[in-house]
Amino acid sequence: MSVRFSSRHIVLLGTTLLGSSLVMPVTGLCAAPTAKAETPHKKTKNRTSVSSNRIRDVSGGNESVIVTGTREFGKKARDSISPIDVVSNRQLAATGQPTLRDALSLLLPSLTVPTAGFDAGALTDTIALRGLNPNETLVLVDGKRRHTTANIYADPGPSQGATPVDIDMLPMSMIDHIEVLRDGASAQYGSDAIAGVVNIITKKQDHGLSMRSNTGITSDGDGFQQGVYLDGGFNLNNRGYVHIGGDFVHQDHAFRSGKDSRTNTYANQLLSTPEQTRESVAVTAGYDLTENVQAYASATYAHRHAESYQNYRLPTTLTAYPGYAAKYPYGYSPIMGLEENDYELTAGFKGMLAGWHWDLSTVYGRDFDRFDALSTINSAVYKADGRTPTNFYNAQGYNNSQWTSSFDLSRKLNFSFWPHSINIAGGAAYRYESYSIGTGSADSTAGSGSDGIPGTTKYNAGNWSRDVASGYIDIATHLMKNWQVDLAGRIEHYTDVGNAKTGKISTRYDFSPRFAVRGTFSSGFHAPTLAQQHYSALAVSPTAARGLIAANSPGALANGASQMKPEQATSVEGGIVVEPIRKLHVTVDAYQIDLRDRIQPGGNIYGEQAYKALQANNFPLPDGSQNWSAGQLSTYWFANVANTRTQGLDINATYPSEFGRFGHVDWDVAINLNRTRLRHQGTSTTGAALLSVPYVAYLTTAYPRSKIIFGGRWHSPNNTWAVSIHEIRYGQTTSNLTYYTGPNAFSTTNYREFQNAPKWTTNASVTYNINTRWSATIGGNNIFAAYPSAVPKENRYLGAPKYYMSTNQLGITGGYYYLDISARF
Repeated sequence: MSVRFSSRHIVLLGTTLLGSSLVMPVTGLCAAPTAKAETPHKKTKNRTSVSSNRIRDVSGGNESVIVTGTREFGKKARDSISPIDVVSNRQLAATGQPTLRDALSLLLPSLTVPTAGFDAGALTDTIALRGLNPNETLVLVDGKRRHTTANIYADPGPSQGATPVDIDMLPMSMIDHIEVLRDGASAQYGSDAIAGVVNIITKKQDHGLSMRSNTGITSDGDGFQQGVYLDGGFNLNNRGYVHIGGDFVHQDHAFRSGKDSRTNTYANQLLSTPEQTRESVAVTAGYDLTENVQAYASATYAHRHAESYQNYRLPTTLTAYPGYAAKYPYGYSPIMGLEENDYELTAGFKGMLAGWHWDLSTVYGRDFDRFDALSTINSAVYKADGRTPTNFYNAQGYNNSQWTSSFDLSRKLNFSFWPHSINIAGGAAYRYESYSIGTGSADSTAGSGSDGIPGTTKYNAGNWSRDVASGYIDIATHLMKNWQVDLAGRIEHYTDVGNAKTGKISTRYDFSPRFAVRGTFSSGFHAPTLAQQHYSALAVSPTAARGLIAANSPGALANGASQMKPEQATSVEGGIVVEPIRKLHVTVDAYQIDLRDRIQPGGNIYGEQAYKALQANNFPLPDGSQNWSAGQLSTYWFANVANTRTQGLDINATYPSEFGRFGHVDWDVAINLNRTRLRHQGTSTTGAALLSVPYVAYLTTAYPRSKIIFGGRWHSPNNTWAVSIHEIRYGQTTSNLTYYTGPNAFSTTNYREFQNAPKWTTNASVTYNINTRWSATIGGNNIFAAYPSAVPKENRYLGAPKYYMSTNQLGITGGYYYLDISARF
């Protein structure tokens, strides 16, 4: 007998309106890869009905079947153990945001994104859960581990060191829904799942066509964005399906810089969002080879072109180079250009054998980033032969790939000695990871390199790889009729950092259909990434330079660096699921995450000491840098810098109100309270503290102490109209800022404690369903154009960065207004 579960049968009840659309807070454990739903190709009358973004269950059940929430097939949300947020494609579209990352940030209070990005860090879209580094969040696609970006976030801030999955390289048009597990799950999935898991479920329907256009602009009249999204499904002889989708997204710069302190003009465009154009496509397919065996495959490809500004260079810097002075009579702003190609291929077989669900698969993913230095100079080239190249292509190149093969089993068993069924799951996986840094072109590496974006020298280039083998087992059962328990354990072996053992126990007790308690205790593990172990680079500004050197390099070892150890985590979580009055659904979950040996940049050294360390690593330094002050020249490396404790509380509540001929309103509130404390600071082999004052703030106070989303969505009786209004409150962040003018200029001991005050934003939209196929929405996010707190002028390098970018609070662009038109056939 063939057992199948269709994504068309998955229905989401008890939905929570967050941002400008619906999000469902459900309670379940994220499933192993074997537990993902199988999607048949045959059409059925029993499928999800969606009208005006309101998802209703017409399958006869009281709650949705959790696709990723358990290793048990057919598990429902009401029976699950740990908290999960479920977000559908329509909910993402209803935010009006053209990118997945920004859409999720308006829907989930436990998820945050950077205020803005520096340099290459602005060109990768990162997300963070529960105030931890993006590396601590695992991203899956259809239950399979997704490969990560090759573009490391190398600049100072809470995301520094992250090479996460860039979720915007997946076409939004191909996303059926997303499940976000707010719980540590290293024992279930392996490394990276300390803060939680984001599982992106792709579309697999064998019919239909969807089209969407999104056009928007910021409140300052810049930052124009355009997105076009298409997808459709095809039937394969009533035995299989193919679903294809693609996105085209373009975004212009949004400039928010203050006046340049050197010119008293706005020539310095450093504080801006990048310009980017992204094309992405994906295909999923499945075919029934027999009644009990299905072959499946998927592929994604994305290309991104992006550009971000560096600090403006004055015309006087070109006095000694007449050829360049003629090209740039008014000075110049170096531009970092990115050409990124990202793809992933998945193939596998799954089915039933002797009562066992089995899944055999292999996934290969690769991300390649080529960085170009544009609109800049290289004085060494001019001095050597009088040439004046202004664009230096292939200045830097990074490649990251993962090849994962896995086999998973799951079965529900009954024994005479136990009154309840026992679900047993297990599996094994092998993963090959590689990371490489390419050598820059000759012109980009000559002398001290192309200005602003120096090319990578042969001393910093290389190829590295490792193998990871793992095995896990999961056992779920009931101890009593109303008491369920789930045990999981995993063993992993890394060829570069050794072995790891992790475990997890989750339990839930239902006192009544309207009240339950749940809890989880787990251990976690996160190995240092290959990029963290081997990346090195030099960022050069007009009067300063900052290096990041590999921990095992001569310059780092001479100053107290040591080999990095894996991060270790212990997590405990407890909560309640309650319906105090009919239709009022409330979940409350408290959590504590103790993270030991956290990997962040540390071992900061300055001035002459930094100069010698960079020289030992063969970095080409700017002329005169040997005489710069301690605050102008620095370098550091990745290390196990600290032990931290993160504590927080998640609250979700939903309530529908019916007003008869006046329609109905779905109300919601979602709250995340979060705090991280430093418990122990690491030291180098020389006994020096690894963390500076600003870096302590990046770990502990750069994420908002709270994020609150509340509001409602009104629907007319015939669903012709819908109006949504939601408030988002971002809590305070605190940073320690460097002085750039005054008596403490470039001090490495005196910093300004800067508080970015709480901010309120309002999101609103009006939707008109023209007919059953076409709909139009006009709306805005942050419609009253709130901005982060302004940085004091003494703490703005060259005056431009009037908002502090190294936090995860409110973004710098202000209001965003959009028109969204969609059609479904």
